Amino acid sequence: MVRTLANAIERDRLAHAFLMTGVRGVGKTSTARLIAKALNCVGPDGQGGPTIDPCGVCEPCVAIAEGRHIDVIEMDAASHTGVDDVREIIEAVRYAAVSARYKIYIIDEVHMLSRNAFNALLKTLEEPPAHVKFLFATTEVDKLPVTVLSRTQRFDLRRIPTPMLQQHFASICRQEGVDAEGEALHMIASAAEGSVRDGLSILDQAIAHADLDTEGKVTAERVRDMLGLADKSARRRLFGALLEGDPQAMLAEVERQYSLGVEPLALLRTLMDVVHRVAVTQVGGAGADAPTQEERQAIEEWADRLSAGQVHRLWQLLLKGHDEVRGAPDPLVSAQMALLRVLHAADMPDPGTLAKQLGELAASGITSGANGSGPAAGTPPVAKVDWAELCETVDRAGMLRVAGVMRDWIRVIELTPGQLTFAPAPGFSEDPSPELRDALLKATGQRWLVERGTGEGTPTLREQAEAAKAAEADRIRKTPLVEAAFAAFPGAEIVEETGTNGHRGEKNWSRAS
Repeated sequence: MVRTLANAIERDRLAHAFLMTGVRGVGKTSTARLIAKALNCVGPDGQGGPTIDPCGVCEPCVAIAEGRHIDVIEMDAASHTGVDDVREIIEAVRYAAVSARYKIYIIDEVHMLSRNAFNALLKTLEEPPAHVKFLFATTEVDKLPVTVLSRTQRFDLRRIPTPMLQQHFASICRQEGVDAEGEALHMIASAAEGSVRDGLSILDQAIAHADLDTEGKVTAERVRDMLGLADKSARRRLFGALLEGDPQAMLAEVERQYSLGVEPLALLRTLMDVVHRVAVTQVGGAGADAPTQEERQAIEEWADRLSAGQVHRLWQLLLKGHDEVRGAPDPLVSAQMALLRVLHAADMPDPGTLAKQLGELAASGITSGANGSGPAAGTPPVAKVDWAELCETVDRAGMLRVAGVMRDWIRVIELTPGQLTFAPAPGFSEDPSPELRDALLKATGQRWLVERGTGEGTPTLREQAEAAKAAEADRIRKTPLVEAAFAAFPGAEIVEETGTNGHRGEKNWSRAS
């Protein structure tokens, strides 16, 4: 934004309307006032022109800073939403500025204007007099009509990074004569979520909350209590208990944090933050981003100890637990159950390991078949259930389309670890080999040789299921009771009903005439 404005001022190509967007408290209105200073500054000697570096001492700069300049008009759109309010602006823009170079209208929260008010402003906004500039500020830019957006120069103000906020708050504390711990300021900066105004409100509260016994020092412990956060050592103990598989220690730590006022949802968020830091440390390869040396060492140790798959699984489990706790009638119980699920899931193999184990089982099945104890000659070398398990592994890995093709359209001719020879079922004209190779690689972690062979192969899983269904229907049709029913009612037919007895997935067979 600074570069754009500097170039525009230097080339005398200033836009007639500017739009500042961003979250609350990042300086939209303050930036609008700075632009007003830049456009109306006359310099200490009174001879200057528009500049990106206003002096701050000339009469226009001082008056704008104090909010009393007659040619810089600020309007709150939240309380001036109608056409009549905009009509006043339209009537006033015809008159030249009284004492400044430009007459500037700063409209805050401009998205609050009504639709009719926007329509009334459009013509003036598109072709204002040369002495008029519009500066808009909004937190909800998506609510502005595109006709307004197309007539303004838009600047998106970003969230302020946490390290920059921490430095800013430290500078304020020095100027205010307040002693504050670095970790306390880091907590305040993190809680601000990129908003300077939110951070200043929290900092002011922390200063007022400071213990007089410590001469008003803002400590991390006090800020933690004030914000209801779990302290860093507690969350490290809780995370360590999860990794060690110690349910008693985990539940005791949850109870302790809850008794101290830490909400279960905040507890889950702190654990998710730890997992995120571990994942970023693994990817970055550099030191962990942590406010204290102790926490940095713990995160780096976990990054070395855990695999990437374990970290991502931890994240998914905690994210699911977070959603459950947020909507649970008893958040504490829900958090305990969610963390117990995370703890017990640590013993389960990941999909890649499971696929390798299935491959080893398949290999052992081939060996037993070669010794004469397996399937008879002429049958596929691997039992059908092995192919079904492989399909399930691909499905669990997230490749649903490929898993569906494997079940419905692939007839297995030969299946060995790392090699698949298949024949497509009638009606399937595509060549699924490339997709099958990629899917099996991602699901099992090993490369597969996938090729189309000659012969029919075993029926697809769908064909097997349909054959089993037909056989079951035929078996039922031949039972004496059903035969008698058909003899009594020649026009009857067998109809399959699903779940009529209230049990999900169960099937009942009945007759209908």
